[in-house]
Amino acid sequence: MNRKTAREIAVELCFAAAANGVDTDELVDSFFSEEHYTTLGTEDELFSAKPDETQLAYIRTLTRLSREKAEELDDMIERYARGWKAGRISRTARAVLRIALCEILYMDDIPAAVAINEAVELDKGYDDAETVAFVNGVLGGFMRGEMAAEEQEKE
Repeated sequence: MNRKTAREIAVELCFAAAANGVDTDELVDSFFSEEHYTTLGTEDELFSAKPDETQLAYIRTLTRLSREKAEELDDMIERYARGWKAGRISRTARAVLRIALCEILYMDDIPAAVAINEAVELDKGYDDAETVAFVNGVLGGFMRGEMAAEEQEKE
């Protein structure tokens, strides 16, 4: 399993946790139980390979951060959601945006440009072109706004 697949699984778990109001740690534990994951692998190619310890830690970190920082992440999403009301943002797009922002803000080993590109590509599999452009716009706006301001403060 590569990081791209692990990222997509993290998005699906974040979506499921938010939609069902369940704890992400419990969801990850049950999701990756041998019996459950084996069944998924026969139903969806995304789950054909079980993540190794490093990939599972990455998935767990993303899902946990998206839950713990949800309010902060949603505030950022809404701040850069030009022309979109909060209710118009699909749950999938919100999950993709949360994951990308977690990678940008809290995971130093992932370049921001990679997180943005992967988020846009991932969202193409779930949402229409308008929503994909929205995801790209929010993340681009975030980089121009928040991250540029942070860089200026360092100088």
